[in-house]
This record gives sequence, structure tokens and C-alpha cells, in this order.
Amino acid sequence: MKLTRFKEPQILSILRQAEGGMPVAELCPEHGMSNASFYKWRSNYGGMDASMIAQTKTLEDENRRLKKMFAELSMQNEHLKEALGKK
Repeated sequence: MKLTRFKEPQILSILRQAEGGMPVAELCPEHGMSNASFYKWRSNYGGMDASMIAQTKTLEDENRRLKKMFAELSMQNEHLKEALGKK
């Protein structure tokens, strides 16, 4: 996954500037980004504040951890079924 050079607080400040009335055509070149990036950020982060972003990050981390645990347990379960099936 490609990492962005903008952090969440920077993205939120750029979105706030656009909400404040600054045209997107001026905002994007000023910050060195494309219009597509701006609209993607707006769809992902629109209406969020910093605490909501932090909460989303923690939920994504926990979800990633749980998926990893499930994959490991599934693999162990398959190995046990194979071992018991051979006997």
C-alpha cells in the first residue's frame, strides 16, 4: 500500500480550509496535491474530527489483530484435522 506524505491532522486542516470557502482549484496546488486526492480525502474523512480518526485507527488495528488470530487458529485446526484423519 502506498503511504501518503500527508498525516491525518494535515488532511483535516486542508479539508477545513475547503469548508471555509477556499476553492479547490487554489487549495490543491498550494499544498502540492491533486484534485483526485482532495476528493478522496473528503469522501474518507469528511465530517470527522481528530478523535474520530484516532478511534477508527484503533478499530482497524484491532480488526487486523483479530483477523490474524483467526487465520492462525484456522491453520491449526486444519493441521489437527489432517493429523487425525491419517490415523
